[in-house]
Amino acid sequence: MSKDHFIAYYRVSTVGQGKSGLGLEAQRTAVNNFLKKGQILMKEFVEVESGKKNDRRILQGALAYAKEREAILIIAKLDRLARNAAFIFTLKDSNVNFVCADMPEANTLTIGIFATLAQYERELTSERTKKALAEKKKLGMTLGTPKNLTLEAGLKGAVAMKEKAKLNENNRRATAMINSLRAAGNSWSKVAEQLNFAGFTTSRGKSFQIVQVQRLATSR
Repeated sequence: MSKDHFIAYYRVSTVGQGKSGLGLEAQRTAVNNFLKKGQILMKEFVEVESGKKNDRRILQGALAYAKEREAILIIAKLDRLARNAAFIFTLKDSNVNFVCADMPEANTLTIGIFATLAQYERELTSERTKKALAEKKKLGMTLGTPKNLTLEAGLKGAVAMKEKAKLNENNRRATAMINSLRAAGNSWSKVAEQLNFAGFTTSRGKSFQIVQVQRLATSR
């Protein structure tokens, strides 16, 4: 097995990252900084994949390529290698030597432990989430899509918003009239009388009384 020939494996999580190079260039830089003078990077493999998936065809190709040429597989970042222990064991079973640029001292045993702990933490987080949801359900809290997000309720909400907007516009016109009447020297009772005569109503559809007129005047 050659200690001077390497095959690089990079992983980005989304197609967008793969096209834009976001994260990819940082991985290339890490690999290039890791390689010493005289060491050769024979080929690069770039995979666009979720870290939770194990069926990575590009990785399988990289492993096969490295094994055939007795090269070392170099991975830029250990956290991009996998967050699932099953993936680590697949790498181990390939019998391909590998190194991690961000953790040169890592070996099959150590990264196996890291991956197992990572998977355990993910499962633990999932269990905590399930328990938290169960507790909320016990307290009577509605889980899932709220009723107010249904189509029918959404339409009702839209109608309510329109009515509220109309009411706000009604209040603005009423306030303008109040200010005009008060500027002309009219009393609060006279202003209420004029508002009712003009067809204005309160938010509850009632006739204006002095207190409602004063409240509307001071709220603007």
